[in-house]
Amino acid sequence: MQEKAYKILALQENISNREAKDLIDKGCVFASGRKVTIARALMNHKTKFNILKIVEPKVIFEDDKIIAINKPYAYISEDLEKKFCAKLLNRIDKETSGVVLLCKDENFRKLCIDEFKKQRVYKSYLAILDGILAEEVEVNEPILTIKTHKGALSKISREGLNASSIFIPIMVQAKKTLAKVIIKTGRTHQIRVHAKFIKHAIIGDEKYAKISSNRMYLHSYEIQIFDYKFKAELENNFSQFGFELKSLDF
Repeated sequence: MQEKAYKILALQENISNREAKDLIDKGCVFASGRKVTIARALMNHKTKFNILKIVEPKVIFEDDKIIAINKPYAYISEDLEKKFCAKLLNRIDKETSGVVLLCKDENFRKLCIDEFKKQRVYKSYLAILDGILAEEVEVNEPILTIKTHKGALSKISREGLNASSIFIPIMVQAKKTLAKVIIKTGRTHQIRVHAKFIKHAIIGDEKYAKISSNRMYLHSYEIQIFDYKFKAELENNFSQFGFELKSLDF
């Protein structure tokens, strides 16, 4: 006997169907070691699910103008506005963790937006890449983003906007590379598309690379804007591949 995944999950966890759908949509539900990606997928009614707990966002810094948040995996950036009563300055995908900025002061926010537009904001990410990246690689390939009913989809295209990413290998372990990625632009899914282009896709990027994992291993690590410098610590699950993160200074 088969039933829709969200209905089985709702019964298992004694939650509403809506809450069950939300957990699946956020990428927090697993069955037999694989992520459940479609809430309405038909599954055996005896299927047992494991749920990845969503941790609470942490405040890195706050003053009268800006709040820097370490956003956890699966947390939606827009939900931070309600939680902290401030307007988003930047967004990252729900599958990505790390630094997100919110502004309390609208005039200051406009100044910050101008800095982003003029590409004067330093942004770095940490990513676990598939395969061994032996040396630093700079990718300058334009990205075109198309809006679909399933969300944004980006690809490299001459018709796209200029996009620049620098991939710097930090450590290699079991044919995977921990890399720092510095982006000069901020196109939709830029790092994911450029990583696939150099044939070192991000572990857990199911949309572009079809690599399944317990999460997408991409983390917004640093943002520097005006005199502000913010850094977000990695979540513990980044160490599961054997990388000795505590001993490293990125």
